[in-house]
Amino acid sequence: MESYMIKTQERMLLVVKRRKELSQGTFSFELVPVDAIAELPPFSAGSHVAVVTPSGAVREYSLCNVPAERHRYVIAVKRDAHGQGGSVSMADQLKEGDTLQVSAPKNYFLLDKQASQFLFVAGGIGITPILSMMRDLQQDNRDFKLIYCTRSPEMTAFRGELSSSEFADKVFFHHDYGDSKQSLDFAKSLAQRPDGAHLYCCGPGPLMHAVRDNSRHWPQSTVHFEDFGSTAKAELSGEKGFLVRLARKGMTAQVLPGVTILDALREKGVVLPSSCESGTCGSCRTPLLAGEPDHRDFILDDDEKGEIMICISRAKSEELVLDI
Repeated sequence: MESYMIKTQERMLLVVKRRKELSQGTFSFELVPVDAIAELPPFSAGSHVAVVTPSGAVREYSLCNVPAERHRYVIAVKRDAHGQGGSVSMADQLKEGDTLQVSAPKNYFLLDKQASQFLFVAGGIGITPILSMMRDLQQDNRDFKLIYCTRSPEMTAFRGELSSSEFADKVFFHHDYGDSKQSLDFAKSLAQRPDGAHLYCCGPGPLMHAVRDNSRHWPQSTVHFEDFGSTAKAELSGEKGFLVRLARKGMTAQVLPGVTILDALREKGVVLPSSCESGTCGSCRTPLLAGEPDHRDFILDDDEKGEIMICISRAKSEELVLDI
C-alpha cells in the first residue's frame, strides 16, 4: 500500500542503469547496486519493492525480471497524472545514473509451482508481477497462458516481448479502447478450469472484480489476486482512527490512521491468522458483531458482509465489535 514506510535497516541505495519507455506513459527502470560487484537480496516471482520516489513519496512496484537474477531489479511505472505525484516524479524526473532508496523485496503474491498449469489475467500495469512469473516458468518449460487486457496496442507494456516467438502461442491480447461494452467476457474465458490449474490476476479494480465473480467455481485455494494499488482499497494514511472491541476477550484496541486492524491487534498481543495482508486470500476473515465496516477485500459477497477482512478493511463508524 502507498503508505508503506521503508525501515532504515531495509534501505538499499540503487542506481538507475537503464530507463526505457515501454508504451505510452509507462516506463521501465533497471536498478543495480552502487557497488557493481554486489549481489542484491534474492526475490521470488510476484515480489515487490518499496521505492522512495523523487517526490519523496514511498510507492510499491512489482519486480518484473527473472527471479534468478541477483545483479538487478527491474520495475515498471505507469505515469498517473491524477495520482499523488509518485509515479509522475518517476516518469518525469528519474534518469539514468540517478540513485533511489529501495527496500528489500517482499512477496504477498506467491507463485505455487505445485500447480500443473497456470492461467494469468493481467490488466494494464498489472502485467509486471505476472511477467516475472511467466519468465520464471518459461525457464522451467512449464505450461501457462496469459490473458492481457489493455486499452489499446499502443498502451500495452511489453507488447513486443509478449508477441515474440517465445510467448506468442501463450498470450492472448484484448483491447477495449476505453469502451466498457468491449470488456472481455470473463464468464466465457474462465468457464473451464483445466485440471490442476491455478489462476493469478493483477490489474485495475473492475477487472479483478470481474475475474473474481466469474471464477467462483474454481477452488478458492487456486485463485490468487494481487492488489496493485489501483483498486477499491484506499490509502490508509490520512484516514480517521476508530475503536475495535473484542467481544469474547473483553478488550479494546485503538486503530490509528495508517494502521490496519490486524496490526493494531498484534500490538495488543492478539495473534490472528493472516497471509496476503491485501484482502485477497481470506485468511483473516473475522465475524463482525456490530458497527459499520468499510469493506475493501476481494473475497466477501454482499450476503457475507457479516464478516470483515481485518488485514485491509476499516470502519465507517466510530467502533467495530468483533467476535474475538
